[in-house]
Amino acid sequence: MGKQKELNVREMIQEKQKAVSFNNLTEKFIPRFLFIIAIISILTTIGILYTLLSEAVHFFKDVPFLDFFTGTELKPLGANAKFGILPLLTGTVISSTIAMFVAIPIGIMSAIYLSEYASENVRRTLKPLLEVLAGIPTIVYGFFAFTFVTPLLQSFIPGLESTNILSPGLVIGVMIIPMIASLSEDAMSSVPNAMREGALALGATKLEVTWRVVIPAAISGIIASFVLGISRAIGETMIVTIASGSSKNFTFDVTQSMQTMTAYIVEVTGGEAAAGSTLYYSLYAVAITLFVFTLIMNLIAQYISKRFREGY
Repeated sequence: MGKQKELNVREMIQEKQKAVSFNNLTEKFIPRFLFIIAIISILTTIGILYTLLSEAVHFFKDVPFLDFFTGTELKPLGANAKFGILPLLTGTVISSTIAMFVAIPIGIMSAIYLSEYASENVRRTLKPLLEVLAGIPTIVYGFFAFTFVTPLLQSFIPGLESTNILSPGLVIGVMIIPMIASLSEDAMSSVPNAMREGALALGATKLEVTWRVVIPAAISGIIASFVLGISRAIGETMIVTIASGSSKNFTFDVTQSMQTMTAYIVEVTGGEAAAGSTLYYSLYAVAITLFVFTLIMNLIAQYISKRFREGY
């Protein structure tokens, strides 16, 4: 009986040692595995940047760097081809600006209602419905802008061309409303109720609490949502490709057809640009410019979030 008990204890000790050994092995393996997973995104970014730079170098051998970034004419085809990116930059900036004029007011007002005025049941219903807009394919938005919004605007603006930058700008604004509304609402909801209750106890109205307490406390998240919305607008492709046309006009007239950087990339990749030609390499020059634009927007968003973040 004593020997049997001794064997059972020994087996239990051996099993415990095996379990500890397995746990130690797991503890050593898991951090390395997670590090590899985390480094993949960094390596992917480096790979994309290397690809763009290595190909863009060939373009800048044929087209001077200064001419590319200051040129107002973009005529990639023909014997006297000209590669000035300002028409594309103008189209991108104008469409993004129009989009933000639509998305910021509607998005912030929606966030205020959901965070401060809506009941819990209403919030649970409206927020998912609002976020449905983010799930609609952008090509559907593009056809909506071309077949519905543009004809509607032409009834108010007779000089509006069938392809223009105004219509896609408005529709892009509608598309990014859920991003701004959702992120801003999350930032406002994270403000402690004690701050609201304290302001109400001092005699402030609900509106005063919203504008003077909640929004200043959540300003870092709100501004970050604006910047991320701008990044999304800058990178939009299908809406502007379908509804804004392919005219490379350097103009500030929103009723005319213009082209953005993303639309130009689609045009070149979908065309018959011969590999190794200047037109082909211009694709990478525009892409690296777009990459830098988006990177700057993301860095600004991170800086704002850290600079104005409130700790509770």
